[in-house]
Amino acid sequence: MPEKNLYEYAVIRVMPKVEREEFLNVGVVVFCKKAKYLKCLYTIDARRLSVLCTEFDLDQLSKNMDAFRKIVDGDKSGGPIAQLDLPSRFRWLTAVRSSAIQTSRPHPGLSTDLDQTLNRLYNDLVL
Repeated sequence: MPEKNLYEYAVIRVMPKVEREEFLNVGVVVFCKKAKYLKCLYTIDARRLSVLCTEFDLDQLSKNMDAFRKIVDGDKSGGPIAQLDLPSRFRWLTAVRSSAIQTSRPHPGLSTDLDQTLNRLYNDLVL
């Protein structure tokens, strides 16, 4: 029987107008310390975002989400946060903040296949 890994995930949300507290789920990030796993999936759907805010800067959102992905991947071009260890990067990404890109609080789970879990969460919570 495959070993189950304890993982944490958070939903990546875009809040076009932070003061209105309306958001759109655009992705998920999954972390498992034991498996040394940190990955995210996201989609920027301009049509869905325009329902919340017609003047939202999609180019800036794309740049910000690219920076988020670089931190997840540990890409050196992602700056000093991307150079931290996996747990520190996940904690930084999921820290409470008041900006256009936010995450839910982390939620735990058990998985025998983290890639499959990432895809399932993405399909269930974003698409």
